[in-house]
Amino acid sequence: MEERKLERGLCGLYCDALRLVIVDNRLLDHQKLCTLCHELVHARHHDPGCGIIGAKAERRTRRETALWLVDPVEYATAECLYDGDSYLIACELGVTVQVIDDYRQILSDSLRSCDGVALHVGTME
Repeated sequence: MEERKLERGLCGLYCDALRLVIVDNRLLDHQKLCTLCHELVHARHHDPGCGIIGAKAERRTRRETALWLVDPVEYATAECLYDGDSYLIACELGVTVQVIDDYRQILSDSLRSCDGVALHVGTME
C-alpha cells in the first residue's frame, strides 16, 4: 500500500499488474479506511479496472466493502439513535456516507428479495 496525492476526484486505486493499492494522502482517516478496504476488495478479485466489466466489479466491491465495514448491530443502534441521518450514522460508525448508503442498498435489496416470498402459517387440525 502506498499513500500519495492522486488526481482530483480519485480517492484510491488498485493496479493488479503491480499488486499495488494507492490511497490519496489528503483523505481523512475514516476516508482512508473506507478507500483502503474498497481497494483491497478489488485486489482480492484481481479486478482489471474500469469499463463494462469494471462497472459490475465496482458494484460488487461497494457491496463487499459495506458488508466488511458495517456491523449490523452497531448500524441498527445508530439508525435508531440518529433517526436515520446518514451523516450522523457514518460519523458514529467511523465510515463514509457512501458506505452507509451502500449498506442501506443491501438492506433494501434484501427486503425486496424477501417481499415475493409467501409465508404460510398453518395449524395442526
